[in-house]
Amino acid sequence: MADNHTPEARSYNMSQIRSKNTKPEELVRKWLFAEGFRYKKNVRGLPGCPDVVLPMYHTVIFVNGCFWHMHECGMFRWPASNRGYWEKKLLGNANRDHINYKKLEELGWNTLVVWECELNRGMFESTMTNLKQEITKGKAEHE
Repeated sequence: MADNHTPEARSYNMSQIRSKNTKPEELVRKWLFAEGFRYKKNVRGLPGCPDVVLPMYHTVIFVNGCFWHMHECGMFRWPASNRGYWEKKLLGNANRDHINYKKLEELGWNTLVVWECELNRGMFESTMTNLKQEITKGKAEHE
């Protein structure tokens, strides 16, 4: 199946995709702040530069896009064109994620992942309630 955009249009579209301060990240951060959690954003000194770092709870949170991090949900599909490029790119992302999560856990961090699909209206409240439980559980384990 061919791409329905010109190479220039596709390049422009891809250039508009942000890697930090995405809408899913902002949703999670706003909710955390409203619940009284205080955090740091994108801490470069930690493996993987986590999207949210809660030092008091010794917890990091990654808010992952289902496509970019190959989540096994309905939102991830392999692109039809340029398959070789996308396999290398996406498998590399997933491998890097695994390595970073392992490093963080070795450093004693409670590492949590929130997937983009889990922030949909039907799942948002339960996702955030579960996240809150995991954060507080992580604090209890580090005390």
